[in-house]
Amino acid sequence: MTPRATGASRPRNGKATAGPSRRPPPRAPAKKSPRERPPTGTLISVGVVAVTLLSLALFSLLWGSGGGGRGAEVAVTIPPGAGAFAVAELLEEKGAVRRKRLFGVYLTVFWGADAIQAGPHLLTDSLNPRQLALRLARDPEREKSQVTIPEGWNRVQIARRLHEKQVCTAQSFLEAAADPALLKELQIPAESAEGYLFPATYPLAIDSDPRQLVRQFKAEFDRRVAKLRALRPDGGPAQQLGWGLHQVVILASVIEREAAVDEERPLVASAFYNRFTDPSFTPKPPRLQSDATTAYGCQILRDRIPSCAAYQNRVTPEMNADPANPYSTYSHAGLPPGAIANPGERSLRAAIDPATTKFLYFVGKGGGRHTFSETLAEHNAAVRHLRELRSP
Repeated sequence: MTPRATGASRPRNGKATAGPSRRPPPRAPAKKSPRERPPTGTLISVGVVAVTLLSLALFSLLWGSGGGGRGAEVAVTIPPGAGAFAVAELLEEKGAVRRKRLFGVYLTVFWGADAIQAGPHLLTDSLNPRQLALRLARDPEREKSQVTIPEGWNRVQIARRLHEKQVCTAQSFLEAAADPALLKELQIPAESAEGYLFPATYPLAIDSDPRQLVRQFKAEFDRRVAKLRALRPDGGPAQQLGWGLHQVVILASVIEREAAVDEERPLVASAFYNRFTDPSFTPKPPRLQSDATTAYGCQILRDRIPSCAAYQNRVTPEMNADPANPYSTYSHAGLPPGAIANPGERSLRAAIDPATTKFLYFVGKGGGRHTFSETLAEHNAAVRHLRELRSP
């Protein structure tokens, strides 16, 4: 019997193979290269970029909701309690914004509806959303303008200057200056704040609340007058006539319009006071006889006064004699019914502390100066002399 060979096997196909049959070990799965798997930082960066681009796109869209015009004026009054979208709709109607819904979103997201201030606003159609919002909120960061109010200007002239500087509309300022509630708050015993809007240079914010402007001007008036009243603790001639501060302000406004040279203001004040106290002065009851008061009536009440229809910055005898003009101090005795301008500190000083003279009359002689006289005869002689000098 032949022994079975070892170390060899015979497969079914008849061919022998050496050694036992072995299968190769299974190959381990290949590891991915680190480059094939995006790192965590890259994923975060991509997300940030996407969010940033989306935010920029949204912001750009919202930013494009501004007016986009060429700077045309837009006056609008925001009703109390108006929400962001109601305000946006109103502004679109006025031409201040192009896309009301987007601007409403901008106000809501970046400002909040409570930031919007009700009342009159002076805008333009070229403002971007932030500029619009700064004005609507009356934010302290909005643009400011140096505004000079000259001495002797009346409230209409001041209103025009404020409008030109985009501080507020002329109409809204005039309404605020005649608001009974505000006048009562500021203790102004008159139908308007005329005379109490102190002339000076103010840094005023664009699109300001006109009521706040009146308060600011009156506060400056109070500050100046408090110092001036200390000059005459006895009250001076105003006290002797039984006048209060309001009557002093009225007289100071007339002095402001009559006197152009500072050293003559106390002399003009003295002549006016003397007309009220000197028994020789006629007519009685005493009258200021100032052309400046008549002119003011023609400017403020032109449509109500027949003789003022022809007024062209020059007062005629017919205008002075017209009793329909309540500001004519030729046809009406005493002081005019209110101030005719807003006097500066030097005219207020003259009204509080006038010179001591016997002058009753004065006539302009050119260069802003006057010839002063104690009697009517001297005055008439001075008038004739001036006419001779001016005649060819």
